[in-house]
Amino acid sequence: MASFAVSGPTLTLRLPRITDAPALFRLASDPEVTRFFSWGPYRTEQDAMAYLERLPIQRQAGEQMDFVIERHDAGPIGVTGLSEISRRDRRGMVGTWFGRQWWGTGVNQESKALIAHVAFRLLGFERLGAYTNVLHGRSQAALQSLGFHREGVLRHWHRHGDTVHDVVVWSILRGEYERSALALVPVEVTGEPPSPFVLSAQGGLAAPAAGDAGRGERERGE
Repeated sequence: MASFAVSGPTLTLRLPRITDAPALFRLASDPEVTRFFSWGPYRTEQDAMAYLERLPIQRQAGEQMDFVIERHDAGPIGVTGLSEISRRDRRGMVGTWFGRQWWGTGVNQESKALIAHVAFRLLGFERLGAYTNVLHGRSQAALQSLGFHREGVLRHWHRHGDTVHDVVVWSILRGEYERSALALVPVEVTGEPPSPFVLSAQGGLAAPAAGDAGRGERERGE
């Protein structure tokens, strides 16, 4: 079976590989890229390797599904993915980061269209949420422009070392997505999404395979 991926006009979201470590290290060794995150910046390539090594366990357990964002003419430019998934409530959170050179280039809109296609049309989600730091105005403006709704502030929600941050919570619902410009972006799907993330006929995500375990630190942010 082909590895699962979704592609748009200029970007592909594909499952990460260990060989992505050098590219992710180059992108996330920039302190500005990880300024609002609970992790980073990467100090060595081994930091990126450790992140990549734990992803298959999290994916098999249905906990987190990350994608490398690959620009067709430039290779890896960032990471996006789904986590904090509620099987009963058919919802999850999206987080995204890009190398600094890609800020303001329009890649965020296409990547959000691709991950929303995965969440709503392939997995069967009813709600897709996102967090932003209260000080991260650029990220808040980006989500609002894409049709996400600002729902409020979660106080002392996210710890970065010894500092606790407030975050803004955002969401877009299935019907809102279908009426938005995100739904108009053409998407080509390769392979099948990992079964632990696909909604079953009983109304929940398929149960993880027996023996799957492991939960890693959230490795991205808006």
